[in-house]
Amino acid sequence: MQKAKPEILQNGGQESFLIRSFGHEAFLAPFHYHPEYELTYIIRGKGKRYIGNRMDDFADGDFVLIGPNQAHCWKLDNPDPKAHAVVIQFTHAFLGTEFFEKPEFSNINNMLKESEAGLSFPHPRQLSRYMLRLRKSAGVERILNFLELLHELAKQPYQSINAGTFDNNKEQTADSNRINVIMAYIVENFKKDINLNDVANVANLTPNAFCKYFKKLTRKTFVDMLVQYRLNYAVQQLLHTDNPVSAIALESGFNDMSYFYKTFKAKMGLSPLAYRKKFVA
Repeated sequence: MQKAKPEILQNGGQESFLIRSFGHEAFLAPFHYHPEYELTYIIRGKGKRYIGNRMDDFADGDFVLIGPNQAHCWKLDNPDPKAHAVVIQFTHAFLGTEFFEKPEFSNINNMLKESEAGLSFPHPRQLSRYMLRLRKSAGVERILNFLELLHELAKQPYQSINAGTFDNNKEQTADSNRINVIMAYIVENFKKDINLNDVANVANLTPNAFCKYFKKLTRKTFVDMLVQYRLNYAVQQLLHTDNPVSAIALESGFNDMSYFYKTFKAKMGLSPLAYRKKFVA
């Protein structure tokens, strides 16, 4: 049973922020969260990116900033021993509690606030040189280079990933942990035959209590959320593979073909085949 795991970062107080380079093992990490911001640059890799309640494709050059305690993971579509990522993790107060509140840093501070729902940056090649310079620097130069990177990021025409921000009191850590556990279970199992009782057990709630809790925090029913993940996956398979529709439906978690066709057309406005013909050249 998969749960969103809190990640505890180890730096022994030797650095004010962490920058690490990862190989393919990074893409095996479970759905997890931590109180630090995370800036991830995918140098090589292709697959699905999971942030909060969103699932999106990623490929070489994916450049994303995630706010604190936003659960996330990157999963490769196929094993790739040459997959590579660089990750920077930092707290809002890594240079002092009020540092980013100063007017000179308003653009960076606004970007950090918006990163709660995840931000994607469209011009990774322009940013990669700042990342490379940062990895090679030390001491005061390292901090200055990081501030320069944040400044460049804030000037970019970044886009919100719209990874759901839940209606829970952020001071209630147990509540935050519970919704992360639930979303992790959906991320890891949506392609399987799961039901309400399964996910209610994960949350340690009765089915009735779970339904009320989930709807309050996500503004969706569990079934709606599960169908959203399955349809998103099916859409990406339709656009990026030549697999037959029946195989895509089964791989996405739909065991009933008529239900898949009906649900797909209701949500997307087209049948699966018509959708593929319209959007695939």
